[in-house]
Amino acid sequence: MAEIKDPENTIIMTLKDGSVVIELLPDIAPKHTERMKTLARAGAYDNVVFHRVIDGFMAQSGDVENGNAAKDFNLRRAGTGGSDLPDLPAEFSRIPHDRGTLGAARSQNPNSANSQFFINFKDNHFLNGQYTVYGRVISGMEFVDKIKRGEPPAEPDRMLSVKVAADVGNA
Repeated sequence: MAEIKDPENTIIMTLKDGSVVIELLPDIAPKHTERMKTLARAGAYDNVVFHRVIDGFMAQSGDVENGNAAKDFNLRRAGTGGSDLPDLPAEFSRIPHDRGTLGAARSQNPNSANSQFFINFKDNHFLNGQYTVYGRVISGMEFVDKIKRGEPPAEPDRMLSVKVAADVGNA
């Protein structure tokens, strides 16, 4: 695992194949960073599916309303919901959508991001300035690369747990 420099702004996402360490960017996107930490601390992301995974593009998850088997899981609806918190304003920056960056998923409205996010499989610079970048994978990208593809995948992979590193005993 990567060296964690700022445990309060680092996410540890456990996937079936291993742990993914994500460095959040509070100086770039403070509202998105805070939202991810709030939902992670509430356990909202635990067991949520990757409902949209496009080879050569990105893996999308974070629909805490429809994407968790512990609730009324409905794969057909996964990707249409958010959390019970208000939508976030766009926090666009000059940070490019490079391989391993975490972007805020949203509808056509730039200020509609809520709980969903995507991890870029490759550099997707056509997204620059249109979607908020608020983190980057610093360890475990090989596990992200193994997420099952599909829109939605027939048997989707899940985030087994998502924790703030500061809250994990050995961080």
